[in-house]
Formats: sequence, structure tokens, C-alpha cells
Amino acid sequence: MDGRNDRCPASSSRSGIRRIIPPWEYRHLRASAGVRITGGIVLTGLGIVTLMGGGNDAKTYGWTAAFLVPAAANLAFARWELTIAGSGPA
Repeated sequence: MDGRNDRCPASSSRSGIRRIIPPWEYRHLRASAGVRITGGIVLTGLGIVTLMGGGNDAKTYGWTAAFLVPAAANLAFARWELTIAGSGPA
């Protein structure tokens, strides 16, 4: 019987990037990146609407930052995932 288990994070069959990214996400990197890009675009839109519709106070800028910082993180992580997907075997 094969002792390897895909769900075990300490499995010796996974190394490098495969230890950082969950197995189900690693198998579908392009789809995960697409979801992250969509989320980043939605958060960017919410940040812009908040900035345009809010006043000139710290609360408006705080909410705008609360939308734009995760948007930037989502877009950066999506780019990283697409880079990994492009460098792997076809």
C-alpha cells in the first residue's frame, strides 16, 4: 500500500512552492489567479467609489485604504500564481 497522502502538509512528496500553495489550488493556478484578479478589480472599484463619494476626512481615506491594500495584495498574488503556472510543465 502506498503511504503517501496528498492531504498531509508534511508529506515528503511535496517540496518548494507545493508546500506553500494548497494542492487543490496548485492544480488550478490559472483559475485561482482569475478569481484573485476579479476580486482585486472589485476591491479597486469599491475603493474608487469610496474615495469619490466620501468627504475629505480620515474616515474616507481609511476605508479607501481598507479596500485598496487587499486589492493590491490580490493582484500581486495573482501575478505570482500566473508566473508559476507559466513556468511549469505544459
